[in-house]
Parts: sequence; structure tokens; C-alpha cells
Amino acid sequence: MAQLNDNYLKLKAGYLFPEIGRRVKVFCEANPEAAKRLIRCGIGDVTEPLPPAVIAALHKAVDEMAVRSSFKGYGPEQGYDWLRAAIAKNDFRDKGLDVADDEVFVSDGSKCDCGNILDVLGAKNKIAISDPVYPVYVDTNVMAGHTGEANEAGAYGKLVYLPCKPSNGFVPAPPKKHVDVIYLCSPNNPTGAVATREQLEAWVKYALENKAIILFDAAYEAYISDPAIPHSIYEIPGARECAIEFRSFSKNGGFTGVRCAYTVVPKALMAATRAGEMKPLHPLWNRRSATKFNGVSYIVQRAAEALYSDEGKAQVKALIEHYMGNAALLRKGAKKAGLKVFGGVNAPYIWVKCPAGVTSWQAFDKILGEANVVITPGSGFGSKGEGYFRISSFNSRANAEEVARRLQELKW
Repeated sequence: MAQLNDNYLKLKAGYLFPEIGRRVKVFCEANPEAAKRLIRCGIGDVTEPLPPAVIAALHKAVDEMAVRSSFKGYGPEQGYDWLRAAIAKNDFRDKGLDVADDEVFVSDGSKCDCGNILDVLGAKNKIAISDPVYPVYVDTNVMAGHTGEANEAGAYGKLVYLPCKPSNGFVPAPPKKHVDVIYLCSPNNPTGAVATREQLEAWVKYALENKAIILFDAAYEAYISDPAIPHSIYEIPGARECAIEFRSFSKNGGFTGVRCAYTVVPKALMAATRAGEMKPLHPLWNRRSATKFNGVSYIVQRAAEALYSDEGKAQVKALIEHYMGNAALLRKGAKKAGLKVFGGVNAPYIWVKCPAGVTSWQAFDKILGEANVVITPGSGFGSKGEGYFRISSFNSRANAEEVARRLQELKW
């Protein structure tokens, strides 16, 4: 008898964003006129066209694939050397950070790698996760059998939850108890908070003392404008011995539909075997990549490379300025509506406190039904997300202006 993976049965409800999609679909079918004016500020999907430098690189790469002499078949599973070199130089070494070309692994998304990294980590690790948090961190650990069963509130017994709230700036401090693996995200999804240098130093110190590993999700680092805020965990001394960093081209280069990202696994990073012997993770991740992944397409990698050209860098800067301009408008609109607002300064997400007595899904329904705007309910990010909702700034300027106006018209 074939058996399924019972861990999937431990997952609570549906994955957040498909559930939002389902509810929006039901609303639109029942309200066709309202559907015509619907504006989506829920899922963090980009809206603006790809940078011209990327388009030119895509066309050139497609033309190369049409000629036998320049045609490309299977490429290196870890990424082409020229892209790995461009990443390591531009994102790290030019900023004084010690990252080698072959410590960069190109993939089709940081979401994928945040889940896939569990392949090379043991099943008995004690895992710490922020609350609220990007749902992928929790759900992939559930699927891998690391969490135990969920209680009535949806919390999993084997996870260590780190509360993120206004009193700590939505950035958790290291726990007093021992954990082995820590998920950190800065700039944070969903709260838009950023970790200061001092906060990251405390986490690196904790990880080194506890022989723990930090899984550092920096997918939104390009949105940091404050020069005092680190863009990379490797800006903190000692981080190469305790941290893996995930980055993506989705939100800076508009690659959500193109698919390209990368993960940095330092050669100095070690973890223990069952017998207690310390072994490097780099060769294991390299083997995992070669075994389970055939690499990102040549065409897409040439497009990613173009983001590091002078033209590409200027165009990425313009994209980020556009979305952060939207964020400023949405923050202002939510504040004028009398709502308490967080984030949206060094991140493209605005984290909004619901009015007293209103749950996050009630806020979702009201904003959808009365303003015809899709937001994301905070409870979908964890128990500490209840009482908040997230607004995404990924949209046209006209839509951002309209959403800001509609928010101010709501009567709570």
C-alpha cells in the first residue's frame, strides 16, 4: 500500500495567498461591478515592466539559442560562472564583504531555497521562527516533519515562536533558551521592519555561542535607504561562520515572473553530524543542487546579469524609487484614515493596526467589500499578526493614489 507524507495533513487551512485568491474570486463573481474597480495590494507581486537592460539581454540570449554555435543546453546546476562572479563582486566584495564566487548558488527563487535548505539540515533541530512571519518558513518545516502537531490556535509544538510587536520594533531578540536554526527576515515580510546592526550583532553572537545557524532572508534588501541598516548578514563579524543568506531578483529587478534568485552558503559554515562531528554545509548544498536541480535557464541568467550593468543598476534604482513612492502615499493615506501604521520606509510593505475590536479577516472583508481593495490579513502570518493587515506598495502610481484615497473614505 502506497503511503503519503502524513506531515502534510498537519498543515493548517490553505496556504495564505491561495485563500486570499479564493475569497477575492467569490467576491468578484458576486459583485461584477465592484470587480471592475478592484485594486490588488495583497500579494507582493510586482507590476511594472522589466528594466530595458533586461529586455535587451533576454532578446540577445534568445537569438543565441537560435544558432547552433551559441546554443546552450544544460548549464551548471549552481549557476553560470559569469553570473556567480557578477553577484559576488557587485553585491558583496565591492561592499567590503568576503563572499567567493563559488559560495553563490543561483536558483529560481528564494522562496524555493528557504524550503529546500531543509534538505541539508537535520530533522532534530530546534527551530526558531518570528511571529508574524512569512508562511513558507513554517509550512516547509511542517512538511518536513520538524514541527509536531498544531494546537487549537495553530501554533506548532516543536517550533520556538519569537513574538514581533511594536515594543520591540517587530524585530525579535534572541531567546533565552537554546535553538539550532533561526529564520530572520530583514527588511521583514510582512511587517516592513528592519533589523539594526546592533540587533543583528546580538543574533550572530547568539548563533556562534549556541552553534546555531541563521537563515537570513534578504529578498528586500534593495529597499533599504537608511545607511545605518545592514543589507547583508555578512556585514556582521562572525556571520560567515553561522549564517546562510537568501536573495532574490524578484522585487528589485521585477523577476517575479522570470524567476531568478541566489543563496550564499559560506565554506566556513559548519553543522554537527549525529555523532557530533562538525562538517561544512557548502559541499552538501552543492551536492543537493547538482542532484535535485537542473539550473536556471541560460536566457534568464543573462537577464539577471544585465541588472549589474550600469544601465541595469540605474533602472533598478528607478523601479525601487517608484515602489517606495507608492509606499509613502499608502502610509500617508492609512495615517489620514486614523490607522496606526508601521513599515513602508525601508521596505515595500505597510503594516497597519486594525481598529479596536476588528480582526484581520474582518478588516480584509471590509476593505474588499467597501473599498474594493485587496490587502493581506495579518493572522495569515501567525498569531501575533492578528489585529494587523499588510498593504503592498507593488502597483502603479495611479492605483496607489486611488487606494490611499479610498482608505480615507472608509468608516470603521
